[in-house]
Amino acid sequence: MQKVMIVGAGKGGTAILQILLETDILSVAAVIDVDKNAPGIQLASCRGILTATDWTVLLDDTYDLVIDVTGSKDVFLKLRAAAGKKTALIPGSVAFIIAKLLEEKEALIGRLQAESVKWDLIFNSTDDGMIVVDDQEKIIFFNKSAERMTGFKKAEAIGKNIKKVIVTSRLPHVMRKKRIEANQEQVLANGMKIITTRIPMLGEHGEVYGAFAVFKDITQVVDLAEEITNLKEIQTMLQAIIQSSDDAISVVDELGHGILINPAYTRITGLTEEEVIGKPATTDIYEGESMHMQVLQTRRPVRGTNMRVGPAKREVIVNVAPIIVDGRLKGSVGVIHDMSEIQQLNQELNRARQIIRTLEAKYSFEDIIGISDEMALAIDQARLSAKTPATVLLRGESGTGKELFAHAIHNHSDRKFNKFVRVNCAALSESLLESELFGYEEGAFSGAKRGGKRGLFEEANNGSIFLDEIGELTPSTQAKLLRVLQENEILRVGGTKALPINVRVIAATNVNLEKAIVSGSFREDLYFRLNRMPIHISPLRKRREDIPALSEHLIQKLNQEYGRNIEGITTVALQKLMMYQWPGNVRELENILGRSIIFMKLSETMIDDKHLPEFLQDNEQEVESGKNQPVNKNGSGGKSLSLMMDNYERSIIKQTMEEHKGNKTAASRSLGISVRNLYYKLEKYNLEQIGMQ
Repeated sequence: MQKVMIVGAGKGGTAILQILLETDILSVAAVIDVDKNAPGIQLASCRGILTATDWTVLLDDTYDLVIDVTGSKDVFLKLRAAAGKKTALIPGSVAFIIAKLLEEKEALIGRLQAESVKWDLIFNSTDDGMIVVDDQEKIIFFNKSAERMTGFKKAEAIGKNIKKVIVTSRLPHVMRKKRIEANQEQVLANGMKIITTRIPMLGEHGEVYGAFAVFKDITQVVDLAEEITNLKEIQTMLQAIIQSSDDAISVVDELGHGILINPAYTRITGLTEEEVIGKPATTDIYEGESMHMQVLQTRRPVRGTNMRVGPAKREVIVNVAPIIVDGRLKGSVGVIHDMSEIQQLNQELNRARQIIRTLEAKYSFEDIIGISDEMALAIDQARLSAKTPATVLLRGESGTGKELFAHAIHNHSDRKFNKFVRVNCAALSESLLESELFGYEEGAFSGAKRGGKRGLFEEANNGSIFLDEIGELTPSTQAKLLRVLQENEILRVGGTKALPINVRVIAATNVNLEKAIVSGSFREDLYFRLNRMPIHISPLRKRREDIPALSEHLIQKLNQEYGRNIEGITTVALQKLMMYQWPGNVRELENILGRSIIFMKLSETMIDDKHLPEFLQDNEQEVESGKNQPVNKNGSGGKSLSLMMDNYERSIIKQTMEEHKGNKTAASRSLGISVRNLYYKLEKYNLEQIGMQ
């Protein structure tokens, strides 16, 4: 066990001390803090751990780890200089992460143990004996039915060679031959007769990991079959046995007519004695062949056959054995195990997982389509960010797929099993957004719910929250968001107590935040907090090589939505898509393809240029290059109205900016638009360089 010294006994040091006290890997030998009344010092004193105010008097080569939780760079440097070669110095943040990982490991072990207990309960509840051995022939599993049949307790059997518990066991032989032995009779040392199936456990390449046996006590059935020749007497003798069985039992005579069933049979199949006794063995079968008739024909037992029985179509597993007295076949006995309840629980579990999945992030990096260098770089950056706890800022124009990236980052992070909450900051008013994000206390405002309400940050605790269009936040909300990022705590509306949270923030914006800072509409300190891990998603016009793959993917998606079977897009139509500027990016591409599919005839299977909107014929690259084309007084000169309007607007903005010598505030006032809108138009028409010489 490694010896640990914690320097700094404040809030962080106390938290790390509490976590390390619960582990068996590290031993805290000393806690240091200049404040004798620090909470970590008091906790260490209560646990009998050495405390001091000066680490220099205690630090020596016997310490394996020194954890600095002071937050002081000077203390860290001094510790690093003083620590010996065998002593590792760990910052508090790293130690906290490691401690959390240890804590999660112990939690996973606990869940695994709970799962193991659950399966033990299931296996111990069956009437069939079960024994499992490893490749060294040592017993590693021994259920209660095996205890009852063999006379050995589980504690006595586990770890022993199978031959020392069951001398006549053929499990070693099964492992050597790598073959199943099904429905074999065997007599135990205590005289009990069983029917056993032995199965080797093999790997993909035939390697042997062990073997297991499943067996049932047939002593009474065999004894009765050997001693009694009259089936009526057999029925009487078996009645008391089968009535108490939780498994359904049915007995037929040599002609296949039912002569005996137990209450469990009626419960599972839904058939009464009047519907079965004297009737053919096929009466209870809904799906499958009668195993009774097969056994009567072959005189061989049948094990583990899946069937559906009764009006309720109950799914069961059937074991049937022949009844032979003095070499003569007198009938057969069948045991039915109900499997529907376990399958129903599995189905409900799968359904619950699917529902939870729809509530969380839906997309992964495999859903992001793109072969361009720009998209490859963005995906690589996003994959890297998914492995870090840092705040991510997704930047790009509207429709480029920022939310898709947010989903993928969450799904590839260590928070993927926790909640993913999405918030559109531009869709809610300031007052409503604040209460939605941070929640509110009872009576915080008129109409507040009794007991208050949890905010979206609380809902996303231990998970991720996606703040879309974060550039639209008001200054007041920006200040509160900054507090969340700095302190990892929130304050509900109307509340006085801060609530700690652990949320990974993924933000997105199509606004130029740097210009917003200059204009005073966005806080610079919040910008630096958000911009830890910026990821730029290029517009579609700058990665045109992605259009073919995107088109193919979107056509398949639209086929499912519209119930069509469009095979693809022609080369001519694809060329027109490649020449378009795509101001709406991928969202606009999906819109145009969807519109084309809607107006296609049912007999048409390829999207052609005639299906595309007319405005795709225009060459809008003139606007992007800055050329101002004159308009013919007698007509449009072959230009579309939107292109002519853009050209005219560009010339007006350029002239106004030149008149005001690049002063954007004065120019926006002269044009009667906001500064933010002017920034957008300058970027759109590539006029940002005016006045910057």
